[in-house]
Amino acid sequence: MSDSRPVASSAVPVRDRAEAPAVAVVACVRDEEAYLAEAARSVLAQDYAGTLRLVLAVGPSHDATAEVAAALAAADPRVDLVDNPTGSRSIGLNAAIETSAPFAGGPGDLLVRVDGHTVLPPDYVRRAVATLGSTGAVGVGGRMHPVGTTTVQRAVARAMSHPAGIGAAPFHVGGERGPSETVYLGVFRRSAVEAVGGYDPSLVRAEDWELCLRLRRAGGLLWFDPSLEVTYRPRRTVQAVAKQFWRTGMWRREVIRRDPTTASARYLAPPALVAGLATSAVVGVVGALAGLAWVLALAALLPVAYVAGLLLAVVHATGRRPRLGTREALLLPVVIATMHLAWGAGFLRGLTARAVADHRA
Repeated sequence: MSDSRPVASSAVPVRDRAEAPAVAVVACVRDEEAYLAEAARSVLAQDYAGTLRLVLAVGPSHDATAEVAAALAAADPRVDLVDNPTGSRSIGLNAAIETSAPFAGGPGDLLVRVDGHTVLPPDYVRRAVATLGSTGAVGVGGRMHPVGTTTVQRAVARAMSHPAGIGAAPFHVGGERGPSETVYLGVFRRSAVEAVGGYDPSLVRAEDWELCLRLRRAGGLLWFDPSLEVTYRPRRTVQAVAKQFWRTGMWRREVIRRDPTTASARYLAPPALVAGLATSAVVGVVGALAGLAWVLALAALLPVAYVAGLLLAVVHATGRRPRLGTREALLLPVVIATMHLAWGAGFLRGLTARAVADHRA
C-alpha cells in the first residue's frame, strides 16, 4: 500500500518545536556486554530537542553487562537502571516503562523500544516522532538492517534480510510505507501501550508481535516506514542462532495455542518442513529394510526438493549487493537450514518445563 499523506520529512522538524513530547527509550538487556555501550551511545546521540531518557532493565548475565550498564548510568544522568531478575524481556520492558513514568512529559509522551544489540541512526527518534504525528498512528517502526563483523554474523545477516531466511515480512525485506500488522522494535504513544496493559508478562518471545496485535484490536494504527533503518547485530555462532530460533519457535506455538487466529503460513511452514523431513526419514528406513526402491524414491522427494530450493535461495541471496565472500556463501545454506529446522523443531516441541522455569526464575 502506498501512502498519499505527507511524509514525515516534509513536516516542520520536531526539533524546532517547543512542544516536542518527552521520549523514554526502554530496553531489556542481558548478556549484551559486546554491544550495549554502542547501543546506548546511539540513543544518547539522538538529534532530538525534547526530553529523552534511556531506561535499561538489566537481567542476570554471564558477562559484564551489569557493569557496562552501571558505567553508562554513572557517565550520563539521562540513563536509568532497573533490576530485572527474571531476565524476561516483557517483564523487563514493563519495569522500564514504569520506571520512566516520573519523568514523562504528560499524556502525549512517547516510548521508544531498543535492544542491547541495535544501533539507531542519529535522526531515528526525531523522524519517528514526526511520522507518528503525520499519520496519527499509535506505533511506528522501520526496517531491521542486520550487519555482521564476522563470517558467521555476515552469513546470518544475509539470511535474516532474505525472504528465504525468516519470511518476507516488510521489516525484514523492505516494502512500501503504510499500515502494518506489526512494527520492529517500535516507537509508541505511551497512552496507547498503557491502555492495553503493556507487554504480556507471561510471554518470553513474540511479546512485541502480541503487543502490536492488541494495539490493532483496540483500534490503533501501526505504521511501517522502511526509511527508518535500525542496525541489528546478529548472533555470533551457528549454535547461538539455533538456540535463538528454537526458543522463538516454542513461544510462537504458545501464542498460536492461545489465539489460533494468529496462525499463518509463515509460522507454520517450518514445523511442517520438520515434520515432513522426519516422515521422509521414517519412510526411507522402512523402504530400505523392505528393499523397496520406489519407497526410497518417494522418501527422497521432500529432502531433495528442500535442498534444491535452499541452494537456489542461497544463489539468489549471495548475488545481492554487497556480494558475500566465499566463506560466508558456503556457510549461508547451513545458517538458513538452521533457522528453518530450529524454529520448526521448537514449534513442534512446544514450551518445555525448563523454558517456563527459566522465565519464572
